Amino acid sequence: MTKTALVIGASRTLGLAVATELHRRGWHVIGTVRGERHTGLHDLAADRLEVEQLEMTDEQQIHALGDRLAGRSLDLLFVNAGIAHDNIGVGEVTTESFTEVMVTNALGPLRVVETLGPLVTETGTIAVMSSRQGSLTMNTNGGHEVYRASKSALNQLMRSYAARAAGARTLLLISPGWVRTDLGGPGALLEIDESVPGVVDTVEARAGEKGLHFVDHQNQVLPW
Repeated sequence: MTKTALVIGASRTLGLAVATELHRRGWHVIGTVRGERHTGLHDLAADRLEVEQLEMTDEQQIHALGDRLAGRSLDLLFVNAGIAHDNIGVGEVTTESFTEVMVTNALGPLRVVETLGPLVTETGTIAVMSSRQGSLTMNTNGGHEVYRASKSALNQLMRSYAARAAGARTLLLISPGWVRTDLGGPGALLEIDESVPGVVDTVEARAGEKGLHFVDHQNQVLPW
C-alpha cells in the first residue's frame, strides 16, 4: 500500500525538497504552505500530492489542520522549520527577535507534533528537522547563539515528548548538514540535492526503530 507523509513547511528549499523526494519515491504527500500564495509545492501538484495551508506559529491553524485531517492515517509526520536572525551575541538580541526564533524553531514544531502526532500510525515515524548546532557537545566555536539555543530547546522538548509518549513510533531529530539555503548561506558545504536524499534515506532506514534518535543526513548518530 502507498505510504502517506505529511510534510510541514513544504513550500520551499529543504521542506519542498523533502516533499519532492518522498513523492518521487512513491509516497502520497500532504505538504503545507503558508498563506495562499503560489509556491513550488503547487508546481508539483499531481497524483499522490495534496497542498494544505498552515502558519505553524498560529496554534489555531495547527488545530484547524488537525480537524481537516481527522480520520486520516499517516506513516510519516515530517516537521521542517528554521529561521535565524543576525549572528550576534545573546546580549545584543532583542526580546522580540529571541521570541520569534524560539517560537518558530522550537515551540511551533512541538505544537505540531503534539496536535498531529496522534494521526501517525503506531508503527509510523515522527521526524523533526533539527541541526548539529543544537548539540551542546559539538558547540566548540560559539556563534549563532540564539539559533543554537532554539535547536537545543527543540531537541530537549522532543526528549520530553518521547518520555511522555512512549510507544512503538520512531521519533527522529534530523540534521540536514550545512546546506546552501537562505538560512545556511552561500558558504555552506552541501547543495540541497546533496542533503535531502540522505535525509529521506535516513527516515526510511530508521522506520520501525522505537524511541528517539538524533541523527544526521548520513544516518550518523549525533551527540546531545
